[in-house]
Amino acid sequence: MLIDTHAHVYAKNFLTDVEATLQRAKDVGISQIILPAIDAETHEAMLTLEAKHPTYLQSMMGVHPCSINANYAEEMRVAENYLKDRTFCAVGEIGIDLYWDKTFLEEQKKCFIQQMHWAESLKIPIAIHSRESMEITISILEENTWFTQGGIFHCFTGNTEHAKRVIARGFYLGIGGVVTYKNSGLDKVVKDISLDHLVLETDAPYLSPMPHRGKRNEPSYVKFVAQKIAEVKAVDFDVVADMTTQNALKIFNRK
Repeated sequence: MLIDTHAHVYAKNFLTDVEATLQRAKDVGISQIILPAIDAETHEAMLTLEAKHPTYLQSMMGVHPCSINANYAEEMRVAENYLKDRTFCAVGEIGIDLYWDKTFLEEQKKCFIQQMHWAESLKIPIAIHSRESMEITISILEENTWFTQGGIFHCFTGNTEHAKRVIARGFYLGIGGVVTYKNSGLDKVVKDISLDHLVLETDAPYLSPMPHRGKRNEPSYVKFVAQKIAEVKAVDFDVVADMTTQNALKIFNRK
């Protein structure tokens, strides 16, 4: 069995075939899918889908860094109210994004740290988005040693040194379709890191693995990620499946 630890299957890209998408995931052995939050425009869609599949889907709650703008205070208020109202498996996805816009970097930092406080208070992990911001994001974690809940560095694309620093702070590496790309270099990092520290993800509908690169991603494709990791580490597919599933269960299904 496999777990997709990061998939936006509530996105508009799946409006016409979300049930078929979930069935395809089940058919290839995906036992659970974790839904990361984005912002107030999509929270309802995420929670509505989760309610239809309460044993198969688990939602996070938080504000995506790309949604931190002039209206960030309201976005934060909405997410915080959801967290006060019910239980979520994690605070996420949160973090720093310097790919699209650097205008609100200081606000992104402020909101990232505030959401870390939420997670620490609730004793739940976080899922970190760190596009073009790996060094800044890791440094924030290293400076805020009070945070002890750990979590996942979603779509990890750093180097081996970054990976070791992330792991030292109690985090797992979320490995997705990028590991299958010929010149990404992520395969070399994965080779150096123990399976004890890896989880699988798709980030559907984005970043489809080979052989589906350039097309809409979906949770069933997480099997291609697992296959690539097995190839890189020269182990059986079942070894990757078992270890990454156990890692995900440790993170999201705390007792």
